[in-house]
Amino acid sequence: MNETRRAILESLADGPISGPQLADSLDISRAAVWKQVDALRDAGFEIESAPGGYELTDVAAYNAPAIEYELEAPVSVEYHDSIGSTNDRARELAATGATDVAVVADEQVGGRGRLERAWSAPSGGVWLSLLTRPKITPARAPLYTLAASVATARAAREAGVDARIKWPNDVVVPVGEDGEYRKLAGILTEMEGEMDRVEWIAVGIGVNANIDAADLPETATTIREEAGDVDRRRFVQRLLEELAEYRTDLESVVPAWRELALTLGQRVRVERPSGELVGDAVDITDSGALVVETADGNETVAAGDCEHLRPV
Repeated sequence: MNETRRAILESLADGPISGPQLADSLDISRAAVWKQVDALRDAGFEIESAPGGYELTDVAAYNAPAIEYELEAPVSVEYHDSIGSTNDRARELAATGATDVAVVADEQVGGRGRLERAWSAPSGGVWLSLLTRPKITPARAPLYTLAASVATARAAREAGVDARIKWPNDVVVPVGEDGEYRKLAGILTEMEGEMDRVEWIAVGIGVNANIDAADLPETATTIREEAGDVDRRRFVQRLLEELAEYRTDLESVVPAWRELALTLGQRVRVERPSGELVGDAVDITDSGALVVETADGNETVAAGDCEHLRPV
């Protein structure tokens, strides 16, 4: 969004304002004011011409200007009606030196999850990837995945969903009392770096938002199913704002993750390259690894597929 349109929106936020007043305050012509207001209307901002001047009555659009409006996070937005993968686009932007860009799409036609699994990403969901260049070592990069799961869960909870986190990177909704769940959102983090520093990180987040649960596997759920449709513009804003807060305070990520964890206290099976591990999930480390209590003592798992088991 250009600075003139941003300034007009800031002025309209305080109530109706006339065209001549806008022209004087922005030092532009009245014709330029009309042109910029018309462009904002085309972008989905509902601006009425009232007796007291221009008045912003609603922001119903889901696009880059709408998401950036009132967004309290240091992030620019690149929006696509349809895209293969927001993470792939983030990688392309990374190659140009870009940073602090959220790639947002209404639908993904080539989405993927962990281990290159297909991820259904139809219109109506929240599909985004945040590209950033943090000054951290690769050893701390997993905290970005944890931070994304916390931010996503918190945004979902604000929307009325009992969202929790399943290790390592799924946001889920509990079903019953035995650790069962339905998946609401997935997170895929990609990065490049060297031994002592991260070059860039792309955190991909996919949320089943305004989608019919009947169109997804039985193991999945949606915000629509759990709490009704959500304002995706505001949901993305809250997600990015929460993530921005945790990015600047990585020490708070693990405690926040523990508070929302569904996995801790559950009996789990973790599939690892070195073999299967079964035991009780008792904690995570400061780097996000899962601590599993077994008959032979505690084992720490840095990565793997985790399945909740029914209590013995």
